Amino acid sequence: MSAYEDPVTTVVRLLTKNMHVVKDDGSVSSIYVSKEWYDRELFKNYDGQITVGLAQSDDTKIDLSGRLRRRIGRLRVNVWTTDKASSSDPKRTLRNKMVEEVNRIVRQNCRVPDQTKYDFAGLGYPSGDPHKAFQAAGTSELAPNNTNWTELSSDDYQKIWAIDAVDYSKSTSVSLQYALTLFCFKVDSRPQTVQKILLSFVGYGTTPSGNGSTIKVWNQIVSAWQNATTGSAGTNETVTITLTSNLTDYIDSNGYVWLLARTTYSSNGSTAATLFCDCASCTVTVNGITYLDVVSFRDVDKVDVKPFLFRTEFVLKSWSFEDIGTMF
Repeated sequence: MSAYEDPVTTVVRLLTKNMHVVKDDGSVSSIYVSKEWYDRELFKNYDGQITVGLAQSDDTKIDLSGRLRRRIGRLRVNVWTTDKASSSDPKRTLRNKMVEEVNRIVRQNCRVPDQTKYDFAGLGYPSGDPHKAFQAAGTSELAPNNTNWTELSSDDYQKIWAIDAVDYSKSTSVSLQYALTLFCFKVDSRPQTVQKILLSFVGYGTTPSGNGSTIKVWNQIVSAWQNATTGSAGTNETVTITLTSNLTDYIDSNGYVWLLARTTYSSNGSTAATLFCDCASCTVTVNGITYLDVVSFRDVDKVDVKPFLFRTEFVLKSWSFEDIGTMF
């Protein structure tokens, strides 16, 4: 059984991954999300701050044996801004936008707060982005640390941002070579808390021997590509790998999950093997809360200090279920 992830960690990640506040001048606000408490020094580099803390957790048995249990948590989520000079929005306005974002994020993810989707939307080269994509050609499936991999350019990254009409393509006309792509996803969760990994590739492959793409995931324990799944279409299709056991075998010591995609067949030396990719993603489900909702929120501004401190306090409710019989 995987370890339990505390609800504060889950909510911090949920808000961090989904928070998107646009100022009136069209720029994106920099919002810092963390566990409690508020830090005034952060406003030197950030427009606003959100803190998350656990107010209370109740454990209730839901069968007579006490084996099946439900945890009901109450979480404090505080939205903070200060009344200082800004390039666009007054801080009270920015605070109100952040409040609406918290409401939106919780409502849209109320039944899946334990799921996080990692993809390449908005990423490019060169930068310190957590996720990376590479291309190569070879007669075999190259390991992630092979020096023949070349990272995608910024223009190519844009082609795999989302499902659309623009695909990235990799071709090779060398006999017996496959067209290869490699995707590296940085997982934020502690590996021991991960309950499920869903890897998805949207694309297809064309070769002289037929259409098809094959994807595999890297097992860092045995240093091998495993769990092959194949598509056979000549147009974009979604090919997936679902992992539910021995998940720490597929998350390396740096927290990365590696996905390989290649043409199912190779080039014959005269006709190219071409792999097309529209997008790729990794969705991670942790063992933790499975329901989250807003109970209430209220403004708790502090205007007897300079600069003014604008604060909104949320109370969130979380649920999780546990079978403690599987722990012994």
